[in-house]
Amino acid sequence: MVKHQPLQYYEPQLCLSCLTGIYGCRWKRYQRSHDDTTKWERLWFLILTLSFFLTLVWFYFWWEVRNDYNEINWFLYNRMGYWSDWSIPILVTTAAGFTYITVLLILALCHIAVGQQMNLHWLHKIGLMTTLITTVVTMSSIAQLWDDEWEMVFISLQATAPFLHIGALAAVTALSWLIAGQFARTEKATSQMLMFTAYLAVVVALYLVPLTISSPCIMEKKALGPKPAIIGHRGAPMLAPENTLMSFQKAVEQKTYGVQADVVLSYDGVPFLMHDKTLRRTTNVEEVFPERAYELASMFNWTDLEKLNAGEWFLRNDPFWTAGSLSRSDYLEAANQSVCKLADMLEVIKDNTSLILNFRDLPPAHPYYSTYINITLKTILASGIRQQAVMWLPDAERQLVRQIAPGFQQTSGLKLDAERMREKGIVRLNLRYTKVTNEDVRDYTTANLSVNLYTVNEPWLYSILWCTGVQSVTSDSSHILRKVPFPIWLMVAFRKHQDLQPGADHAQCCCPPVQPGCQDHEGEADLLGDQQWRGDHGRAVPLLREWLRQRDGHPHGSPGHQAADELRGFQPKPTGGQPHVRSGNESRALLLAMGRDFEGTAGWAARPFPFHHQWLLHLPGCEVGGAFVFCKYVKKKNTTKTNKKIRILSFFV
Repeated sequence: MVKHQPLQYYEPQLCLSCLTGIYGCRWKRYQRSHDDTTKWERLWFLILTLSFFLTLVWFYFWWEVRNDYNEINWFLYNRMGYWSDWSIPILVTTAAGFTYITVLLILALCHIAVGQQMNLHWLHKIGLMTTLITTVVTMSSIAQLWDDEWEMVFISLQATAPFLHIGALAAVTALSWLIAGQFARTEKATSQMLMFTAYLAVVVALYLVPLTISSPCIMEKKALGPKPAIIGHRGAPMLAPENTLMSFQKAVEQKTYGVQADVVLSYDGVPFLMHDKTLRRTTNVEEVFPERAYELASMFNWTDLEKLNAGEWFLRNDPFWTAGSLSRSDYLEAANQSVCKLADMLEVIKDNTSLILNFRDLPPAHPYYSTYINITLKTILASGIRQQAVMWLPDAERQLVRQIAPGFQQTSGLKLDAERMREKGIVRLNLRYTKVTNEDVRDYTTANLSVNLYTVNEPWLYSILWCTGVQSVTSDSSHILRKVPFPIWLMVAFRKHQDLQPGADHAQCCCPPVQPGCQDHEGEADLLGDQQWRGDHGRAVPLLREWLRQRDGHPHGSPGHQAADELRGFQPKPTGGQPHVRSGNESRALLLAMGRDFEGTAGWAARPFPFHHQWLLHLPGCEVGGAFVFCKYVKKKNTTKTNKKIRILSFFV
């Protein structure tokens, strides 16, 4: 019997079959080719590469704007008229498109590595063009409708640029062997030179990128300022329905520095809390008053508002994906929340929490259109909350507010220059975090103005603003940010340490003005050292003098006798540079709280207070004026009452 031997035997090439099969549906050996790729397929490879970088940017954008997902949903709610969580579907779709393009690009590079001819299947070409067109259209729409959010990309690069740079270097290095193989296989000298020049340009550009990276978290560790205070945005909206009594109770339990609330006046003159113009999103008004669902919230009487449920929507829509983590008791309590009166909220927070008030404008047909400011002021003052704890945001009737409640911290929601803010008596700014730069924060700090930024929910963004020197932030996630003990990353600048010199940047060397929750990183209150006094704090005298002139002297003249007497305690000695310390308790020292949980020093009883001003006000002889806190600080060195000494804890400009 004759045995026939096969004329040719092919070893199975499973990996190569999968490579060419998935990319171009060429599963058989005879379908593959080592010929040069056609110009048409090279064009498709170029489109694929461009699509990869475009979808990479788009995916990075949606990943980084997690901080503003709730704002995105609210923005789309106002556009479409109904609430839906659009952020997750968009993120999932973007991730799927990016993954698809990335897989195709890897397969194409593998074709180049093994010398196979590229031939992208027509289904992939349709998928590629669909992904590309969808990405371009969506990016253009976002740029037109919500252009502010693109600022988030540049802010996020302050946190991610060093790590993205390392990843880019690793990717380019990994591609070097592929470039070298192509260089060796290419026969034309011009093609070799073009390939070499392009790759060299990319490598050189990558190595020069660090020169363009700028991040506030690249600093000396000692230059890091105190942790920004946290203000609950409409209470604690991740733990309870926004602007409800439960939400503010949760914020107080989290020991936030303050809370922010939106005030509306009912048709019968009762101030209550509501952010939207209508009641549709956060109440069941469509069930109780279906014919009035689109009516302005301010056109309802309080007796009607009391009938509405303001908590069920939170459990149904779950805007922050936190409703499922509530305990049984919290779940039931949230379900039974009603519209909250301003007076009830003030009763909860008045003892230990600051307040930022925002107002919803009333229509001209409202019976209290011209007097709603007076009604709100009466409600606030009747609650017993300290005036210094209230940050007044509306520009309307600001002069009237200053006359009735001179202790309110006048706050602006508009970005103004420091000189104009002084003219208007404004001591604090309340801005979106995309509206200010690092330089703006330093300028405001130097001008003795505090900056509060909203809405900051992600720890990485909180860390960037911490490094920048922001005094406080408004957040939906106060329970998360309060657990951030230190910036997520801090790159120490490699330079020889230098002592403080006159004229040094105060924002990087000492505590900024009116710093909520400012902490003494040394763990104790010390006398100002020679270097500190001569370096930065020398500017405290003229700035303090300016405030004292406004207080008890002519604004453009010299301070009054009381101010002149107080200033003597701040003048440096003619020799030695140490601040002059007067005997007796008539001198005043400019103090700054050492922390939210301040353990008393120098004989004071340990009494924790929630924010920087309040514990000072509980001490005899302390008062608040503008951005300053003045206290008579008497330290008894011995048991005799005659041996007393004034000691300066810490002060700022």
